[in-house]
Amino acid sequence: MRWIDVRSDTVTTPTEEMRKAMYEAEVGDDVYGDDPTVNRLEALAAEMVGKEAALFVPSGTFGNQLALLTHTKRGDEVIVPDSNHIFVHEVGAAAVIASVQLRTIESPNGMPSIEKLRASIRGKDIHYPDTGLICMENAHSSGRVLPLEYLESVKKLADEFSIPVHLDGARIFNAAIASKVDVKKIAATADSVMFCLSKGLAAPVGSILAGSKKFIEKARKGRKLMGGGMRQAGILAAAGIVALEKMIDRLEEDHENAKLLAEMLSEIPGLQLMKDQLDINMVYFSLETPEPNLVIKEMKRAGIKINPPEGGMYRLVTNKDVVRADILKITNTFKEIVTSGV
Repeated sequence: MRWIDVRSDTVTTPTEEMRKAMYEAEVGDDVYGDDPTVNRLEALAAEMVGKEAALFVPSGTFGNQLALLTHTKRGDEVIVPDSNHIFVHEVGAAAVIASVQLRTIESPNGMPSIEKLRASIRGKDIHYPDTGLICMENAHSSGRVLPLEYLESVKKLADEFSIPVHLDGARIFNAAIASKVDVKKIAATADSVMFCLSKGLAAPVGSILAGSKKFIEKARKGRKLMGGGMRQAGILAAAGIVALEKMIDRLEEDHENAKLLAEMLSEIPGLQLMKDQLDINMVYFSLETPEPNLVIKEMKRAGIKINPPEGGMYRLVTNKDVVRADILKITNTFKEIVTSGV
């Protein structure tokens, strides 16, 4: 049975071109800086987002936490919206790795007002920690894309106080396509940016951290400290090169499939679709009945993998391995489960 997997876009499998590139990759010891495939990937990635340099890292969480470690000193405070991945889904790593505390701002869409951000920046007082970093996320994990003008206003505020900005851009290319904005303009609103190769771009492993040459030089040592010196990593980097060169434009297909899925699901009685969270390849909705465990069980019986709801919300994520026919099967299965009452 062929599985339909809409738990995330992290479940994508590498393309045949990626597999071939990995098999043929020229490699060296990346900790010494002599893996030519990794070096090529890092140069390509930096150029694509308009930064001076880039670093290949094992995962998005690794890249985000390495950014915190590199930007801050122990005891600093990092400002982050309370719905952002860095706070919600990264295992409290900021306290363990960078030894910083997170100052969260309530914001379900990742866009607290500039006034709230300003009020969260610490003044000079012997009792206060220093505000060491502001973190934003685009595309946001709620499925929304943050407007470029908003991100520019955050950067302007941060510059006023000489505070760096890090952008969790795990899906920055989704954001660029959805908003029809050059990805370099989005990345320019932050001093550093992390983006994933292993989500919608379908590489099997890896993310990129990009920033100034000085920042990346420091981050490279931090990567070694965190256990991210991967030696002959060109085998993995080869797939990342294919991802950046061949897989970005097709993200539009995932967005279109998500909108079709949302349209069809909205016709199911009792299903409440979050229509304002449909910017990229995610569909959010709530469903009062049946009970979530039963829904998951019945979907799996039909060959469809979904995650349980979080905070009362189901999330389905389209990806390169989900085709139009799958959208129809997902919708019909949900409809059968809901109408039958299981």
